[in-house]
Amino acid sequence: MSTYLITGGAGFIGSALVRQLIEQTDHRVVDVDCLTYAGNLESLADAADHPRHVFQHVDICDAPALRHVFQQYQPDAVLHLAAESHVDRSIDGPAAFVRTNVVGTFTVLQESLRYWRESSASRRAAFRLVHVSTDEVFGSLGDTGRFNESTPYAPSSPYSASKAGSDHLARAWHRTYGLPVIVTNCSNNYGPFQFPEKLIPLTLLKAVAGERLPVYGRGENVRDWLFVEDHARALRTVVADGAPGETYNIGGDCERRNIDVVRSICSVLDELRPDPLGPHERLIEFTTDRPGHDFRYAIDASKVRREVGWSPRETFDTGIRKTVQWYLENTAWTDRVMSGAYRGERLGAASPE
Repeated sequence: MSTYLITGGAGFIGSALVRQLIEQTDHRVVDVDCLTYAGNLESLADAADHPRHVFQHVDICDAPALRHVFQQYQPDAVLHLAAESHVDRSIDGPAAFVRTNVVGTFTVLQESLRYWRESSASRRAAFRLVHVSTDEVFGSLGDTGRFNESTPYAPSSPYSASKAGSDHLARAWHRTYGLPVIVTNCSNNYGPFQFPEKLIPLTLLKAVAGERLPVYGRGENVRDWLFVEDHARALRTVVADGAPGETYNIGGDCERRNIDVVRSICSVLDELRPDPLGPHERLIEFTTDRPGHDFRYAIDASKVRREVGWSPRETFDTGIRKTVQWYLENTAWTDRVMSGAYRGERLGAASPE
């Protein structure tokens, strides 16, 4: 039985990974999370109370606390997902993104390196650290082309700049110190348990409530969408079979314009929960675009398919249907996670703090 240390394990992608590891493997999972607004132990579902799951309420910037976790649980691998991740929120308050994504990643790398150096030769040889990042570090594409692992970095937002910095740190700790680091860059995730400030859950919940559905600009911006359960499978595959020092782009091969994503949600809702006042598309409202809004992202995931053997199982149509159904059936979860300061208001229009 291996022990996996997951940072950000109570977040959206992290909790999907924890649930899969508990349900589908024999691994012990040590889940480190400081439980910010987007982290919620309820997202772990039945995995939260499983005997192979250990939760540690730790801030990744707290080196002594993180060191204690390493010493106590002796992980065989680290999957580093803890991050501030919302672009609009980074525009309003970039300081938290620099602290968590840059300083926090530095702390995870340092404590991993300390632990790795003190381990036996056999444990050092088997140890892996997977640093989970985003396609947003590459900036914006035009109408054609895809990001691959050698695409130059050109981040546009405080969020993507902070993630670009963390990627550079991760690669430097491999090249300078020999720490067996693997970097992944994924496309936009969606699915169950996503905090409702991102496009898909926010649109869905507003539509159910009969509220206006804000779409930036004319909704022409394009994203490649990845179902979160597919991403979790990819991370499990990469940590087991990926090569240290390598980067793997993980994408769903599901490019959609934002307006088409919103229309897809409306279409599924019209079928599953029709509104007596008319089709949900009537609620769409175009709003002022956000600053620095990248036009298009698209991932070339051929390397991870070829070298590691992963490919997505969900199409956008199957994934969005599963997502809409889950939110309709789990309103209690949504009500609880929305009980804090965020109420679905517009973010990303203010000056930085």
